[in-house]
Amino acid sequence: MLEEFKKFLIKGNMVDMAVGFIFGGAFATVIKSLVSNVIMPPVGLLLGGVDFAQLFITLDGKEYATMEALDKAGAPAIKYGQFINDSISFIILGFVMFMMVKAYNKLKEEEPTAEPTEKSCSECAMKIPVAASKCGYCGNISV
Repeated sequence: MLEEFKKFLIKGNMVDMAVGFIFGGAFATVIKSLVSNVIMPPVGLLLGGVDFAQLFITLDGKEYATMEALDKAGAPAIKYGQFINDSISFIILGFVMFMMVKAYNKLKEEEPTAEPTEKSCSECAMKIPVAASKCGYCGNISV
Protein backbone atom coordinates (compact mmCIF):
# COMPACT_ATOMS: atom_id res chain seq x y z
CA MET A 1 0.00 0.00 0.00
CA LEU A 2 2.87 2.38 0.80
CA GLU A 3 4.45 1.70 -2.59
CA GLU A 4 1.13 2.38 -4.33
CA PHE A 5 0.76 5.65 -2.39
CA LYS A 6 4.30 6.66 -3.40
CA LYS A 7 3.49 6.02 -7.08
CA PHE A 8 0.32 8.08 -6.71
CA LEU A 9 2.23 11.04 -5.24
CA ILE A 10 5.02 10.94 -7.79
CA LYS A 11 2.78 10.86 -10.85
CA GLY A 12 3.36 13.93 -13.03
CA ASN A 13 -0.17 15.20 -12.86
CA MET A 14 -0.11 15.22 -9.04
CA VAL A 15 3.01 17.41 -9.02
CA ASP A 16 1.47 19.68 -11.66
CA MET A 17 -1.66 20.02 -9.56
CA ALA A 18 0.36 20.87 -6.44
CA VAL A 19 2.29 23.56 -8.33
CA GLY A 20 -1.03 24.89 -9.65
CA PHE A 21 -2.46 25.18 -6.13
CA ILE A 22 0.64 26.97 -4.84
CA PHE A 23 0.69 29.32 -7.82
CA GLY A 24 -3.06 29.87 -7.47
CA GLY A 25 -2.67 30.89 -3.82
CA ALA A 26 0.07 33.37 -4.67
CA PHE A 27 -1.95 34.68 -7.61
CA ALA A 28 -5.01 35.17 -5.39
CA THR A 29 -2.91 37.29 -3.02
CA VAL A 30 -1.82 39.52 -5.90
CA ILE A 31 -5.40 39.88 -7.15
CA LYS A 32 -6.64 40.70 -3.64
CA SER A 33 -3.99 43.41 -3.38
CA LEU A 34 -4.96 44.73 -6.82
CA VAL A 35 -8.61 44.97 -5.79
CA SER A 36 -7.97 46.41 -2.31
CA ASN A 37 -5.20 48.86 -3.17
CA VAL A 38 -5.74 49.84 -6.80
CA ILE A 39 -9.33 49.28 -7.90
CA MET A 40 -11.47 49.89 -4.82
CA PRO A 41 -10.08 53.33 -3.80
CA PRO A 42 -11.10 55.01 -7.10
CA VAL A 43 -14.45 53.17 -7.10
CA GLY A 44 -15.06 54.35 -3.54
CA LEU A 45 -14.09 57.89 -4.55
CA LEU A 46 -16.50 57.82 -7.48
CA LEU A 47 -19.25 56.68 -5.11
CA GLY A 48 -18.70 59.58 -2.72
CA GLY A 49 -15.82 58.28 -0.61
CA VAL A 50 -17.41 54.96 0.31
CA ASP A 51 -15.01 52.31 1.61
CA PHE A 52 -16.80 49.04 0.94
CA ALA A 53 -14.73 47.22 3.55
CA GLN A 54 -16.26 49.44 6.25
CA LEU A 55 -19.87 48.63 5.39
CA PHE A 56 -21.58 46.37 7.91
CA ILE A 57 -24.80 45.85 9.82
CA THR A 58 -24.44 45.09 13.52
CA LEU A 59 -26.61 42.37 14.97
CA ASP A 60 -26.28 43.31 18.64
CA GLY A 61 -28.07 46.67 18.30
CA LYS A 62 -25.01 48.79 19.20
CA GLU A 63 -23.22 51.35 17.02
CA TYR A 64 -19.59 50.88 15.98
CA ALA A 65 -17.68 53.58 14.11
CA THR A 66 -15.31 51.27 12.23
CA MET A 67 -14.79 47.65 11.38
CA GLU A 68 -11.83 47.61 13.76
CA ALA A 69 -14.06 48.71 16.65
CA LEU A 70 -16.58 46.04 15.70
CA ASP A 71 -13.91 43.33 15.56
CA LYS A 72 -12.35 44.51 18.84
CA ALA A 73 -15.73 44.24 20.56
CA GLY A 74 -16.28 40.83 19.01
CA ALA A 75 -19.80 41.85 18.06
CA PRO A 76 -21.75 39.83 15.50
CA ALA A 77 -22.34 41.63 12.22
CA ILE A 78 -23.20 41.16 8.58
CA LYS A 79 -20.11 42.43 6.77
CA TYR A 80 -21.68 43.05 3.38
CA GLY A 81 -18.96 45.49 2.34
CA GLN A 82 -16.35 42.77 2.56
CA PHE A 83 -18.64 40.56 0.50
CA ILE A 84 -18.77 43.29 -2.18
CA ASN A 85 -14.95 43.48 -2.18
CA ASP A 86 -14.64 39.70 -2.40
CA SER A 87 -17.19 39.56 -5.25
CA ILE A 88 -15.28 42.18 -7.23
CA SER A 89 -12.06 40.30 -6.54
CA PHE A 90 -13.64 37.07 -7.82
CA ILE A 91 -14.82 38.75 -11.03
CA ILE A 92 -11.38 40.27 -11.63
CA LEU A 93 -9.67 36.94 -10.92
CA GLY A 94 -12.00 35.20 -13.36
CA PHE A 95 -11.31 37.79 -16.04
CA VAL A 96 -7.54 37.60 -15.55
CA MET A 97 -7.62 33.80 -15.68
CA PHE A 98 -9.71 33.98 -18.86
CA MET A 99 -7.16 36.31 -20.45
CA MET A 100 -4.26 34.08 -19.36
CA VAL A 101 -5.86 30.94 -20.81
CA LYS A 102 -6.68 32.82 -23.99
CA ALA A 103 -3.05 34.00 -24.32
CA TYR A 104 -1.75 30.51 -23.52
CA ASN A 105 -3.93 28.98 -26.22
CA LYS A 106 -2.60 31.50 -28.75
CA LEU A 107 1.01 30.72 -27.83
CA LYS A 108 0.51 26.97 -27.80
CA GLU A 109 1.79 25.43 -30.99
CA GLU A 110 -0.91 23.93 -33.11
CA GLU A 111 -0.24 20.34 -34.02
CA PRO A 112 0.22 20.06 -37.78
CA THR A 113 -2.52 18.10 -39.42
CA ALA A 114 -1.17 15.06 -41.23
CA GLU A 115 -1.75 14.89 -44.94
CA PRO A 116 -4.02 12.01 -45.89
CA THR A 117 -2.13 8.98 -47.13
CA GLU A 118 -5.14 7.12 -48.50
CA LYS A 119 -8.19 7.81 -50.62
CA SER A 120 -11.25 5.79 -51.52
CA CYS A 121 -11.72 4.24 -54.92
CA SER A 122 -14.78 5.73 -56.63
CA GLU A 123 -15.76 2.32 -58.01
CA CYS A 124 -15.27 -0.19 -55.16
CA ALA A 125 -14.79 2.20 -52.15
CA MET A 126 -11.59 0.42 -51.04
CA LYS A 127 -8.78 2.46 -49.50
CA ILE A 128 -5.83 3.01 -51.84
CA PRO A 129 -2.71 5.21 -51.62
CA VAL A 130 -3.22 8.86 -52.63
CA ALA A 131 -0.52 8.61 -55.31
CA ALA A 132 -2.22 5.62 -57.00
CA SER A 133 -3.59 6.18 -60.50
CA LYS A 134 -5.27 2.78 -60.67
CA CYS A 135 -7.18 0.82 -58.00
CA GLY A 136 -5.32 -2.35 -57.03
CA TYR A 137 -8.58 -4.05 -56.03
CA CYS A 138 -10.92 -3.47 -58.99
CA GLY A 139 -8.61 -2.03 -61.64
CA ASN A 140 -10.54 1.24 -61.92
CA ILE A 141 -8.43 3.86 -63.71
CA SER A 142 -10.52 6.94 -62.83
CA VAL A 143 -9.51 6.85 -59.18
